[in-house]
Amino acid sequence: MIKAILIFNNHGKPRLIRFYQYFAEDMQQQIIRETFHLVSKRDDNVCNFLEGGSLIGGSDYKLIYRHYATLYFVFCVDSSESELGILDLIQVFVETLDKCFENVCELDLIFHMDKVHYILQEVVMGGMVLETNMNEIVAQVELQNRMEKSEVTLSNIHSVPPRGIMATAP
Repeated sequence: MIKAILIFNNHGKPRLIRFYQYFAEDMQQQIIRETFHLVSKRDDNVCNFLEGGSLIGGSDYKLIYRHYATLYFVFCVDSSESELGILDLIQVFVETLDKCFENVCELDLIFHMDKVHYILQEVVMGGMVLETNMNEIVAQVELQNRMEKSEVTLSNIHSVPPRGIMATAP
């Protein structure tokens, strides 16, 4: 099961944090700092799996991560998850973000947080993997975008007073 998904930049600034297991706020901050410290000090040519550290469960938990440009994508999982499966899931998530934002960058995560969370919810919910087919995820995101646009259009239609009717003052 996925326990947490953390995305932070090269300086350790969190850009997306999603915990699927309860941790108090101060413990979450410590986990984020420890995870960044563990992942960022690793060389680029070593494997992308390591034990979860002392705060998030020790040897029963694994950190599986990918480093893309200025962002670290880290999934904290328990021992029941496949390392290679999670690496593939990270790749699907990043490629989906790329398709939705046309070359995703750190600013997309900052300024379109709602859309990023929606995409993540299409991939993972409650710590369980829902969808790994990028085309299906993108189709759902496009459907959501169309629904939002139609809601905006409907709200604009209802906010314009009908023509030909004069408002009378009391």
